[in-house]
Amino acid sequence: MKSIKRALVGGLAATGLLLTGVAHAVGNLSGGPAVNELNFQPPVTRIAREIYDLNTLMMLICLVIFILVFGVMFYSIYAHRKSKGYKAAHFHESTAVEIAWTVVPLLIVVAMALPATRMVIAMKDTSNSDLTIKVTGYQWKWGYDYLKGPGEGISMISTLSTPADQMEGRAPISDTYLEEVDHPLVVPVNKKIRIITTAADVVHSWYVPAFGVKMDAIPGFTRDTWFKAEKTGTYHGFCTELCGKNHSLMPVVVQVLSDDDYAAWVKANQPVAAVAAVHAPNTPYTQAELMAHGEKVFGSNCAACHQASGQGAGPFPALVNSKVVTGPLADNVKLVLNGKGGMPAWGPTLNDYDIASAITYIRNSWGNQTGDVVQPSVINAARKDKSSASKSAT
Repeated sequence: MKSIKRALVGGLAATGLLLTGVAHAVGNLSGGPAVNELNFQPPVTRIAREIYDLNTLMMLICLVIFILVFGVMFYSIYAHRKSKGYKAAHFHESTAVEIAWTVVPLLIVVAMALPATRMVIAMKDTSNSDLTIKVTGYQWKWGYDYLKGPGEGISMISTLSTPADQMEGRAPISDTYLEEVDHPLVVPVNKKIRIITTAADVVHSWYVPAFGVKMDAIPGFTRDTWFKAEKTGTYHGFCTELCGKNHSLMPVVVQVLSDDDYAAWVKANQPVAAVAAVHAPNTPYTQAELMAHGEKVFGSNCAACHQASGQGAGPFPALVNSKVVTGPLADNVKLVLNGKGGMPAWGPTLNDYDIASAITYIRNSWGNQTGDVVQPSVINAARKDKSSASKSAT
């Protein structure tokens, strides 16, 4: 399934490369889908292993039933054919046969349901977890908030990081095509990780095949599941709920580290307060600093719709000489914060520094020489104005 999805999503890029005579081959992805993969991915959790074994058992039971039923049917057709002189018997019912074909399937279904039920119950047992992480689905990225356990307080947004050249067919696709992000979810090995899912806009679904974990993320609701990875490595998944235009562009990447490596990662990412102070609303930045950071923010969040060149794609308008981008700054800020039409609101997912940098970048790139330098304080003030207006309206 995953190989088919990747092939469909990369169809346009692949077609362009073939037409230009560029040949390439995609190999297996470690901790993710393999080329021509027909079975489940190799499991690295107990639940995934039990799902794998249960699927195999169910397939064997179905195969045995298929052979028995069709074997009897084909034998009866062949051995009692008209050319051998057999004539159809005339009878109406058989109580014994009707009881048999009711009771036997019932027993088979019960026998199949028992292990499946035990597994579903085990999948919902999130008690005694070592680490709790909230996963929020956005159009089109994932938000991770470490709520309890080692790493508590760490928050990040995980966004597709496949280069635009590959997505637009100007370069051969790599093995990690549409399966790479800027900030993967990082967890320790052999620890029970509780995952709480929700969404900020539409229904998404967080899925990592190697973990045997799949949970819908629904706006206004929280649902939970868990996993316990038994092997270090990087594992890949994706959103399995059709959530809009860029549904295929929000992969799930989980990096499982040893205890020591995870402790080092937490130490490097834990000082959230210090990071917030560096990017506080009143911190001034030069245009060069904002442009450099803004290019990264634009590439991770905006280029999928507006292209890296700012030329736009399909229903998404070009930013080059755009009336909004080159017009009043307040209108540009309002649009980015609140969204409009097919453009999502970036206010809930990006901080003041990110938004200020992105707006500075687009207003001074591709010939849009407005000269504007948008500070985080401008974005922060716009947020407060919106909040005040909302309170007044209520």
